[in-house]
Amino acid sequence: MGFQVAQCNVGQAIQPLDHEEMAEFVAALDPINAIAETSPGFVWRLKDDDGQSSSYVDIPGSDDPLLIINYSIWKDLDSLKHFVNRTDHIAYLRRRREWFQKLDVPTSVAWWIPAGTIPDVAEAYGRVLHLQAHGPTAEAFTLAKPAPMPGP
Repeated sequence: MGFQVAQCNVGQAIQPLDHEEMAEFVAALDPINAIAETSPGFVWRLKDDDGQSSSYVDIPGSDDPLLIINYSIWKDLDSLKHFVNRTDHIAYLRRRREWFQKLDVPTSVAWWIPAGTIPDVAEAYGRVLHLQAHGPTAEAFTLAKPAPMPGP
């Protein structure tokens, strides 16, 4: 059995997604998701019931309507890091303060999963909360401080 890396990030939008201040972000969702889906090492991403961006998925355990989620699975850390930092995704990442509030806690987490599995959204959000409470660990780490892949 091998392992893959799951990543989840959350953001607290400055306005609801249908507000004009969020229009440019919303317009970029499909193109950026298409880049992810065609990137080497991409495995899976969360979508809503209509196949739309995960930004429209309710987060279990959160009643904040401005908190949105992104959740995907990648073959390995290098593939995920390449997508995040070396595709057109980076331009939008650099502009995130235009659309999202700055939070004083980590909002992006990664963790190792057995290849071929897809943890549910509640677990993904739970990993974000674990990172916020405990800092980087083997259960919830950052791309800057990754945990080693589990051994055999």
